[in-house]
Amino acid sequence: MFKIAVLVSGGGTNLQSIIDAIKSGYLSNCSIESVISDRKEVYALERAVTNDIKAYVIDRKIHKGRVSDEILKLLCDKVDLIVCAGWLSILKGDLISKFENKIINIHPSLIPAFCGDGMYGIKVHESAVEHGVKVSGCTVHFVDNGTDTGPIILQKTVPVYGEDTAELLQKRILEQEHKALPEAIKLICDGRIKVNGRKVIIK
Repeated sequence: MFKIAVLVSGGGTNLQSIIDAIKSGYLSNCSIESVISDRKEVYALERAVTNDIKAYVIDRKIHKGRVSDEILKLLCDKVDLIVCAGWLSILKGDLISKFENKIINIHPSLIPAFCGDGMYGIKVHESAVEHGVKVSGCTVHFVDNGTDTGPIILQKTVPVYGEDTAELLQKRILEQEHKALPEAIKLICDGRIKVNGRKVIIK
């Protein structure tokens, strides 16, 4: 069984997409061993409990710069992949090196556009609308020591319309996130991913 941990900071709709993919059999050889939040009382934790998944809080207000170290203590040698699904804290240090190419994140833009420090949540979509881009989307990538700089696994695109608000664009992209994240997990779980420098080869 391919074991994953899911990191969350909010409502957990991307977490739910993974849970649903496991229940449907799309991720047939995969189990969520734990869900970790960096904030208390977020709905994603309720999703975990409802589905009999162990849930933990590593509060960033308490642990601050040690969040990554606490995650490493909890997950070291226990999971095959860490999935950042709406996770807002920056991962760093020994966690990154110990789980090299074993941590993935989903970002709501077509990296390298509208990403990096300070670009998260609705801010990403506000920037896309402001710049008048015709296409946006989401990116699943490996996590490295930078912010949204790791090798790109896959991307999904959506059109951006002239009448779009940031909220409308966010909703359209979120639908694609719910497809992209389980797809990326399946590729990794099935051993179809090879990382060659910055390039991810899908076999």
